[in-house]
Amino acid sequence: MSDEPNLVAETEVDEAAETTVEELDAEDTEAGSEPSGRIEQLEAEGDIAADYLEELLDIADLDGDLDMDVEGDRAAVSIVGADLSQLVGRNGEVLEALQELTRLAVYRETGERSRLMLDISGYRADKRAQLERLAVETVARVKENGEPASLEPMSPFERKVVHDAVAAAGLTSESEGVEPRRFVVVLPA
Repeated sequence: MSDEPNLVAETEVDEAAETTVEELDAEDTEAGSEPSGRIEQLEAEGDIAADYLEELLDIADLDGDLDMDVEGDRAAVSIVGADLSQLVGRNGEVLEALQELTRLAVYRETGERSRLMLDISGYRADKRAQLERLAVETVARVKENGEPASLEPMSPFERKVVHDAVAAAGLTSESEGVEPRRFVVVLPA
């Protein structure tokens, strides 16, 4: 006898199970919350990242407290401490590198690419507030004179913050240029 009927039956059961999980995830999403499995996955990413960063702090003999959270659709880890400016670096360059290393550590453990965000001593939070103010000022200038406005080159994180703030103000924006000189252009309505 052939094994095909059993394979077909097992496939149908697997597809039915997947459909049920997808339906439950859709219901969770419709209710306004993240699917619980996704939240658990993000929390696991945060735990892996925190373990990695804790080892790094120990090796560097730096004191810092770790805070883990899930913000939107990504894990977020913050390190706060006395003087961690050397972990931020000039214009956040060291922070960006540490974030990528931490994402690689998460990938090594999970086998999946992470969108984890790392903040050190509130640098990203402060930078976000500055960029939102810049976006509001630029939107006002574009609305007033009707001309597109180009901003200085920014990191992907910075461009995302500006794009979101511009969209919230009712205008559109686009990124132009090539990394690392990619920049945002705010367009008139």
